[in-house]
Formats: sequence, structure tokens, C-alpha cells
Amino acid sequence: MQTDPIADLLTRIRNAARAKHPRVDVPSSKLKAELARILKEEGYISTFKLVEENKVRKTLRVFLKYTSDRRPVITGLKRISRPGARRYVGAMEIRPVVGGLGISILTTPRGLMTGRAAREARIGGELLCEVW
Repeated sequence: MQTDPIADLLTRIRNAARAKHPRVDVPSSKLKAELARILKEEGYISTFKLVEENKVRKTLRVFLKYTSDRRPVITGLKRISRPGARRYVGAMEIRPVVGGLGISILTTPRGLMTGRAAREARIGGELLCEVW
């Protein structure tokens, strides 16, 4: 049993990108699908889809994105709020990631959103991770 499925997702993506794999499969959940949606919207992955292997288990298949010279678009992923040390931020405490070149992903009362969108909507939440 995993204690932190989001950290598992980020680690699998990080490892697959470093190994230059075209895709990575992870056990699916609604939260992981929303994370993948945000990564796709921000241009960090090419696409994702839910694959149903059997009636019980669904898998999230994430297709990674690379530059023309075969370098991964995702250069870094960092888990901020962990199960043992949750990190909540207010709207004014959300800071740019890597000087504005990266994104932060938050869970808010309105669902998952980027740090930029949460700051514009003036709502805070739990700071899940940073991607650059």
C-alpha cells in the first residue's frame, strides 16, 4: 500500500523522463487524472488517457513530451505538501516557481489549479507540487 500516491506519480514521471521513455503507466485516481490534465494544459506532457485493463483496475497512461533534440520538457518535479507535513498557502503567499518559468499546483475549494490561476482567483489551498 502506498502512503503518498501523488509522490509516486511524480517520481514515475521524473524517472521515465530521465530514461527517455515515451510513456509511463500509473494506477489511476481522479486526483492523478486532474494533475495530468493540468500538466497537459501547461504543455509539460503531450497527452494522457485512462486505460481500463480489467473491470476493477484503471490505469492512467501519461505520454511524455520531449524537445526536438530529445531533452525532456519536464526538467524538475518537487512534492511540497506531504502526508506527514502538509503545506497550506494563502492567495498572497503563492510564489512564482523558478522565476515564473515553472508552475505550482494547488488543491483549492474550486478543485485543482495552478498557482497563477489561484492567485488570480484570490484563493489559497494545499500546495501539492512544483513543476519546471
